[in-house]
Amino acid sequence: MTLVLEAVTIRLGARPLVGPLSLTVAAGETVTVMGPSGSGKSTLLDAATGALAPAFRLFGRVLLEGRDLSGLPPERRRIGILFQDPMLFPHLSVGENLAFGIPRGVSRRDRRARVESALDEAELSGMGRRDPATLSGGQAARAALMRVLLAEPRALLLDEPFSRLDTALRDRVRGFVFAHIAARGLPTLLVTHDPEDARGRIVHLSAGERSASGGEEPC
Repeated sequence: MTLVLEAVTIRLGARPLVGPLSLTVAAGETVTVMGPSGSGKSTLLDAATGALAPAFRLFGRVLLEGRDLSGLPPERRRIGILFQDPMLFPHLSVGENLAFGIPRGVSRRDRRARVESALDEAELSGMGRRDPATLSGGQAARAALMRVLLAEPRALLLDEPFSRLDTALRDRVRGFVFAHIAARGLPTLLVTHDPEDARGRIVHLSAGERSASGGEEPC
């Protein structure tokens, strides 16, 4: 599995916001995109997922396993994304939140087994019937990751998922997230402004421009 951004440029009207950016993320690799607020980090992720707002114009291509994703809606791209806010559905239990990500066609029995296994992995055993509002910040972050992984994505995007956690929780949740990503061999693109979160190769965005470190390929 390989995620490729090929000569990606994003414009807001006549103003270039991101790019041109060419980037390859291999299976099991994490590439970090860093930059201040307003540099286009999250907009780049929107372009990858197909959720770019109509006001923006995208040039270039996003490819997953060699397939051009242009024109495909987000639900058909099989790219998972984890946000700053866990965004657990308040009207569903913790277990129902996890089950929401499981692809259609899976039997009820298998769905239940997958949810129980995910709860165990997230150290949430016995909490499947709880209201998401009763979870701690770390518990909610782990539940959100498992919901994304249960959807069986082929690539993963991380939009500053640790930024709202306090320092003590941050280290633990960060370790949990990256351990599970590594175990599944997913190509992962992380955006952050915090060097402590960075993993692998680093791409720096600033006012529509970019520089790179850690062996990044040229534009």
